[in-house]
Amino acid sequence: MSEHNPFGTMHATTIITVRKDGMVVMAGDGQVSLGQTVMKGNARKVRRIGKGNVIAGFAGATADAFTLLERLERKLEQYPDQLMRAAVELAKDWRTDKYLRNLEAMMLVADKDITLAITGNGDVLEPEHGVMAIGSGGNFAYSAARALMDSDRSAEDVARKAMAIAAEICVYTNDNVIVETLDAA
Repeated sequence: MSEHNPFGTMHATTIITVRKDGMVVMAGDGQVSLGQTVMKGNARKVRRIGKGNVIAGFAGATADAFTLLERLERKLEQYPDQLMRAAVELAKDWRTDKYLRNLEAMMLVADKDITLAITGNGDVLEPEHGVMAIGSGGNFAYSAARALMDSDRSAEDVARKAMAIAAEICVYTNDNVIVETLDAA
């Protein structure tokens, strides 16, 4: 447990993105936990940003994630239709700015062309197999989705099934899933 937070650390989610057959899907659960307590079961951690042509999901401290989402939206205004450029600029700011450096969150973002994970370490990562996941149940969802990618399931079905599996395994993930989709290039 943290000396500043008597409840321990916040475990906020599982987020997954799947790019398959001309679709990109992002899904996230709704559970927010503080220590051993479920604080909220229906949080919305996947949403459209910018002009609605980018989907974003976050894991970590909620206020920190919203700060980063706002910054990313500003970068997208500065670099319209250039998600990679906006993400790299955000990652640079996040790594070098004294205030931003202390934010504890991670993001997945996607548009019709690209999917990226953005971290506070300055990482901007593109998935190798069309799947990427973050959060406390991220590894479970990622593994399940990778196993399902060769099936005839749609991108949304893969994401939903992977989230269901993660919810069965990870105590910080529930089955209240929000899904956003985009037509991919």
